[in-house]
Amino acid sequence: MWKKVSAVVIPTVIAVALLGYMLLRVWGDLQENLESILESLVPIWLIAAVGICVLAWFLRGYRYKYIIQRLGTEIGLIFSTACIYVSQTANLIIPARLGDFVRMFILKHEKGMPYTNGFTSLIVERVYDILVLAVLGLCSLPFLISLIPADYGWFVWLIIFVLIAGIVGILILLLAKWLHAENKILKKILEVFAQFRQVSATISSLGILSGTSVIIWMMDVLVCYLVCMMLAVDVPFMLVLLAIVIGNLIKAVPITPGGIGTYEAALAIIFEIGGVASFTAFLIAVIDHLIKNLVTLVGGLISLYYFGDWSVSLFKRLFKEDTKKLKEDKDDL
Repeated sequence: MWKKVSAVVIPTVIAVALLGYMLLRVWGDLQENLESILESLVPIWLIAAVGICVLAWFLRGYRYKYIIQRLGTEIGLIFSTACIYVSQTANLIIPARLGDFVRMFILKHEKGMPYTNGFTSLIVERVYDILVLAVLGLCSLPFLISLIPADYGWFVWLIIFVLIAGIVGILILLLAKWLHAENKILKKILEVFAQFRQVSATISSLGILSGTSVIIWMMDVLVCYLVCMMLAVDVPFMLVLLAIVIGNLIKAVPITPGGIGTYEAALAIIFEIGGVASFTAFLIAVIDHLIKNLVTLVGGLISLYYFGDWSVSLFKRLFKEDTKKLKEDKDDL
């Protein structure tokens, strides 16, 4: 019982502590500048940011639909988008990004898709996300040489590390084609590798998955850039791009539910390094993540209604001891 509680409480405490520390750092400046911030707000950009955020989720749904289709199962755009909404809503509450696995249960329940295929679909989506983010981050660096002090190179090495890890992973995937195993676990791993190759086997599939991933993340960057415009703050677009890249690479490490706290801290640090005032950097980071999380939450609640009562029951079971029963149900994984 204690392990179960601590698995939720500790990450939540870390998230609250990070946000609290960030707020304390800029509290005085916020009080001083609150009136001028409110006077300079341009609400129309907030509406635009929410609209683009919603569109980005449907583009994610299209990409996921394509991945599932390549794995041999036909689903619609609404269904695939709802799958992502539900799993990402779960990630806002459940630590270690375990909410992602909700999709496997939905696909099994609604479409009879094997759990192994569902797991592969998650891996494919995550790999394309992280590699495209790293490439975009690398592309932003030449534009920021004069803006960012030379002694702040840690994020450059983070991007390079992700790219090297991605290249090594691709080589392993290719070499695994000629590997065979008798061990049950190794067989499943090789099966996932084979399915990954199946999804990305053609030039067109590589183009579609890479292209949609680039557009998805550029829309994510645009949401943050529109937040800057809403606050009437002049921030270079490439600095926003770098901040979103670093924020999401750090968010990929499941320290807190939904990356709350770690994401905001990463964005604020990059903005401050780029010359943005501390209190402004804090506001941009918090509002950007708040918009994205609220759109996720609303979409997740609508999606639960879309899937019906059984999905609500599944969601509840994720917080109870009978999650063991869910694991027992995965007899073909």
